[in-house]
Amino acid sequence: MAPTFRVIDTGLRSGRENIAFDQALIEGRLADQIPDTIRFLRFPPTALVGRHQDLRREIKLEHCRANGVGVARRITGGGAIFFDEGQLGWELVFKRAHLGIGDLGTAAKRICEAAASGLAQLGIEAKYRPRNDIEVGGQKICGTGGFFDGDVLFYQGTLLIDMNPQDMVAVLNVPKAKLEKRNLDDAAQRVTTLRALMGDDLPNLETIKASMLDGFRERLEIDVAEGVVDAAEDHLAQEIHDDEIGTDAFVASIDGQHDQTGTLSATHTGAGGTVTVFVRLEGPTSNRVREVLITGDFFVTPPRVILDLEASLRGIDRDGIGLAVDSFFDETQVDALTLATEDIRDVLLEAVSA
Repeated sequence: MAPTFRVIDTGLRSGRENIAFDQALIEGRLADQIPDTIRFLRFPPTALVGRHQDLRREIKLEHCRANGVGVARRITGGGAIFFDEGQLGWELVFKRAHLGIGDLGTAAKRICEAAASGLAQLGIEAKYRPRNDIEVGGQKICGTGGFFDGDVLFYQGTLLIDMNPQDMVAVLNVPKAKLEKRNLDDAAQRVTTLRALMGDDLPNLETIKASMLDGFRERLEIDVAEGVVDAAEDHLAQEIHDDEIGTDAFVASIDGQHDQTGTLSATHTGAGGTVTVFVRLEGPTSNRVREVLITGDFFVTPPRVILDLEASLRGIDRDGIGLAVDSFFDETQVDALTLATEDIRDVLLEAVSA
């Protein structure tokens, strides 16, 4: 018997409210208080930084403040994105056993292929591009990402329906290396929209959502049923917003690291993204780790693994960092979608050897 997913649409909410609702969905599913769920969501103009990213390095904060663009930090990894009313967010939260998904790579492939199948019903030749994009003719029309929290998978995507790419360029600091990797002059060349592809034949939002649901139903072999958001979900989301995700402290929890003196740093950019580490040393000979910060546009699960690794390295001798990182990952079950654990070890060694 196919599992049934509740379908909800929470409409237009601020960036921080939307992210807080993400966390409420995860907590509700972990506690079996809600069923497996597909959610559609929309944002006013908002810059969303990835969970592990350095805020000021990724987003043009002065432009956002001057132009009324909201700023929020996601609970998922990946790179910074710009969201506005011309985009449709979609996400799934469900027990991994219900779809037989054991790892993040498999999840990305199956869910992205399902979303692409839904877009195909609109006449769009969308294809899954490993590791976590959906493209049309080499241009991204949907970015995705997610993580496991216990036996629950949270996975989300952003469908570009009608957006001025220059609005995105004005908000985000897109790394030069990322553009050079694709032989692009600016980030606007990397993306396309349904409006650009379909012109006056662009369907309404309800038709687009229905096509996406058809793709999920057919390719994931699930049933879907319209549902509602109950008062308890909204109450929990508001608590999470007020206590953490909606606060400036959470949004700026990683911010301005490149501006700090006395900090060693190194960056590794590979096929799966970029990881930048910052290390502060202490002791009479500056040979002991005082603090480590690991940032980047990567996806890793479980969500706390990077924070736990950072904490485990405090007090370690500089010469013991490589062994300490290997030991940590040997003892910790980790699923990294866009980088290898060796990448983290090697870039930390590069930082402290500078």
